[in-house]
Amino acid sequence: MRKFLLTVIFLGIIGGLSWWYLRPQRLPDYGPSYREYAYITNGKSNTVSVLDLTPRPLPRFNVLKTISVGANPTGLAANGKKNEIYVVNTDSSNVSVIDAEHNQVVATIGIHGKPYFIDVSQDGQRAYVANSGSANVSVIDLEKRIVVGTVRVGNAPGLARVTPDGRTVVVSNRNDNTVSLIDATNLTVRATVPVCQQPEDIAILQDSSKAFIACSGAGEVAAVDLKNAKLLTSMDVGRTPVNLALKPDGGELVVCNFDSDNISMIETTTNEVGNSYLIGTHPARGLVTADSSRLYVSNFGSNTVAVYDIDNGRVIASLPAGSRPDGLALSANEEYLLVVDSGSGDVAVIEKRKATKADPAEYGLLTLTQVGWQPNNIVVKAFRLTKPAEAERRPGKKMTRAMD
Repeated sequence: MRKFLLTVIFLGIIGGLSWWYLRPQRLPDYGPSYREYAYITNGKSNTVSVLDLTPRPLPRFNVLKTISVGANPTGLAANGKKNEIYVVNTDSSNVSVIDAEHNQVVATIGIHGKPYFIDVSQDGQRAYVANSGSANVSVIDLEKRIVVGTVRVGNAPGLARVTPDGRTVVVSNRNDNTVSLIDATNLTVRATVPVCQQPEDIAILQDSSKAFIACSGAGEVAAVDLKNAKLLTSMDVGRTPVNLALKPDGGELVVCNFDSDNISMIETTTNEVGNSYLIGTHPARGLVTADSSRLYVSNFGSNTVAVYDIDNGRVIASLPAGSRPDGLALSANEEYLLVVDSGSGDVAVIEKRKATKADPAEYGLLTLTQVGWQPNNIVVKAFRLTKPAEAERRPGKKMTRAMD
């Protein structure tokens, strides 16, 4: 049972987006060409559900479309430079490319055995997929939609993350207890760094100087100097650290300790573990707001989401969700938190409210939206159509930019 729970949690680990915080309750008019969607991988349905988050003037949170993809879709990522979503299909060993403007699959790219996650470079040109069943990493040219390289790494690589500067790909090799550092220019492994037992999730500082790796088998987080390719230290945290959430300012790292029912705070400058806080039963995923004031944690074992006040160091709310909550995402204005419930096959939408004397609650469950069977991951994409809607068309005017 424990192995099953950890597998589900591991399938949900992935990075997040940046948004504004504490916006007015009524959303502004973004214009008819603005779109905002949430994409959810449904592992046992072989589909991706698309939820409509577009304000009209408020989001509907309904399933706009269900897209058939490959077998057992798990990880997914949005391209920050073009309106595309990439879905990793674990059992068919390929990547589905979804055109976000039309919400349809426009390409399928074959890779290698048992991929779970995908990471996209900040320039939107390349994607990296760790193939856990074949001990290598596939490098995808997103413009040409082809694999341009396959790099041999350690045994059972779980995750490949590219640094913000795009120069290094950090790969956690779960069965080797090592991290591979790939030179993204010449696609070779420039170093293999021993870390701790069963490395999995990875967080990288914005200046690309340092990576932190959660080792679920050791109850530790390793800090690795990426420039000099060496282990700086291994820090004791709680039992079974499964997820790392970096504050946007990069100063602190939040560790979700699945079997300790708590979170640990790490100072990223000094590589020191600060306090630990009880957060809920089997915390699976953490997500920090853009202003670093709030932390949301999905508690897989208690079917709740905790809201943690970072400045004051305390839980200010514990909200009901569906069964086995896992993946988290915020709407573009951060007024809505979306929680993927892997056990009940739905998405819980939690609303940030303006507290009043009659209702002092700052947060509340707004709705539950049914999606597919065993959903495991979620990403939000906010953008403007590259071909403007009729109401916005003007002679000589063309809109081309993506919002995120």
